[in-house]
Amino acid sequence: MTNAEVKYTKGEIPIFFSTDNNYIPFLDVTIRSLIANASRDYKYHIVVLNTGLDEERTSKIKELEDENFQIDFADISYAVKDIEYKLPNEQHFGLATWYRLFIQSLFPQYEKIIYIDCDLIVEGDISELYNTDLEDNYVAGVVEHWILHSPIFSYYTKEAVGIDSKYYINAGVAVMDLNKFRENQIEQKFVDLINTYNFDVIDPDQSYLNYLCQGKIKYLPFEWNRTPLENVECENPKIIHYALGMKPWHDPKMFLAEHFWKYAETSPFYDEIKAMPEKFTTLARLKKERAGIDIQIKAFEYADGENTFKKKLIDKAFD
Repeated sequence: MTNAEVKYTKGEIPIFFSTDNNYIPFLDVTIRSLIANASRDYKYHIVVLNTGLDEERTSKIKELEDENFQIDFADISYAVKDIEYKLPNEQHFGLATWYRLFIQSLFPQYEKIIYIDCDLIVEGDISELYNTDLEDNYVAGVVEHWILHSPIFSYYTKEAVGIDSKYYINAGVAVMDLNKFRENQIEQKFVDLINTYNFDVIDPDQSYLNYLCQGKIKYLPFEWNRTPLENVECENPKIIHYALGMKPWHDPKMFLAEHFWKYAETSPFYDEIKAMPEKFTTLARLKKERAGIDIQIKAFEYADGENTFKKKLIDKAFD
C-alpha cells in the first residue's frame, strides 16, 4: 500500500510508526499495548511507514484490526529514494527513523498526528496524548532525559546542535501539527540542510527536528516518554520507551522490562522474541557496551568539530 491509498476518516486519531523487517515483532508488541489501553470512544488509524516489508509477517499485525483500529503499511520507497543515501545510519538507529520527517508532504489528508517509535510500551490512553493542546507550537514531546542527565550528551546538544539539553526533546514520542510543519516548510528546510551540510549527528533526525522546531515545542510530562533510567522519578508512566542501547529482548531483567514482556506474551512473535535473550551472547553484550562508548566518543568529536548546526548556522549568523 502507498500513502495515496491511506484513506482518512474525519475524527479518527492517526498514529504513525516507522519500521523495517527486523523490528516487526516489537512493533506488534507496541501496537498490542496501545490497543489494550486506548479509549474505545475513538477510532484510530495506525500507519506504518516502511520501504518494503515481509507481508506474511505484517499480516499477523493486521489481525489486530477491529472496529476501533485500522492498520495500514505504507511503502514510501519512492519518496526517499533520492535522498536515502545521504541519511546516516548511525549506531543503533536504522534508516527508518528518518521517515517521520516526510509525513507532512506524503499525507496531506492529515492535520495532526501522533508519531511513536516501536521500541516502547503504551500503558496510558493514547487518545489523551493526541488531545494535547499544541497551542501555537509545531510539536509536543518530552525532554530527552538520558541526554539531560549526561554531561557528555548535554555538551553535544549545546555545542553541536546549539540547544540546551533541558529543551531537547526525544523524537520517539511526538504529537505533530502537520499544518504548522507545512506552513513553515520544515521538510524542505530539512532536505536543504541535508543536501547542503549533512551535519555530523549522533541522534539522526532528532537533532534536525529539535533545531528546526526550537521555540515552537510544547513540553510534555515525563510520564509520556519514560526511559528506563532508575534514578528518575515517575511512578505511573503512560509510555515506557526502551530508547537506550539495551532492550528487554536483550536483557529480560532490565529495569521496567516486565511491562514489555506482559504484552509480548500475547504476541504471535512471542516464541521468536523469547529466544532472543539466549542468543544475546557475552560477545554481543560487549559489542553493545562498546557501541555505547563509541557514541560518547562521537558526541565529543562532533561537538568539537566544524560540521555542526552551531558552527555552520548559529555562530556564523553572528560573525
